[in-house]
Amino acid sequence: MGASSKEQKEKPGDEDVNRQIALIEAALYVAGRPLDLKTLGRIIGSRSKRKVRELARMLMKEYEKRNSSLEVLELEDQRFVLQLKTDYASKVRRLAVRPLLTDGPLRTLAYIAYRQPVSQKQVIAARGTHAYKHIRQLVEMGLVEKEQRGRNKILRATEYFADYFGLSHNPVTMKRQLIRILNSIANKEKKKQSERKNKENRESLPLNLY
Repeated sequence: MGASSKEQKEKPGDEDVNRQIALIEAALYVAGRPLDLKTLGRIIGSRSKRKVRELARMLMKEYEKRNSSLEVLELEDQRFVLQLKTDYASKVRRLAVRPLLTDGPLRTLAYIAYRQPVSQKQVIAARGTHAYKHIRQLVEMGLVEKEQRGRNKILRATEYFADYFGLSHNPVTMKRQLIRILNSIANKEKKKQSERKNKENRESLPLNLY
């Protein structure tokens, strides 16, 4: 009986496991970005990466069973992220309290990611002087990193950038994905210009031609 009591003491109960899983879920929700096992371990008070990984995978399976709009994904380098499924993102993005990026900074970010490593001077030449403000914003958000190399400042997209936008870490695959994003932005801009032009044409017509 003494041995059995000792085993029960050492083995965490369902309540402990459920609480640790809930803490991991809370951490991923609040962070809004991928977290590594070490960070999640600090949250639940465990130094065992194996244990943290098992708990995070249990949370991932729970979300799979729920079939909800959210999902937990295991990324490269043993990181986990809680995010909105792609199918739902386009429908609710406009309701976000603070949109991530407007078209201008997004274009600058895409240019940096596609050309990286690229000098700040080259980015400004391609995007205009307003890109200085974009670069500062992107660095502050952790999407771009800046390195001083002699007189030049070299810019690169961070791993956080790839994870946040759901892009591949493979440079070749990422470039293909970025081309699709840039084409999407360009098509959106063409549509806006076309709508503006059509509106101007309608307004210039005599009333009896409507």
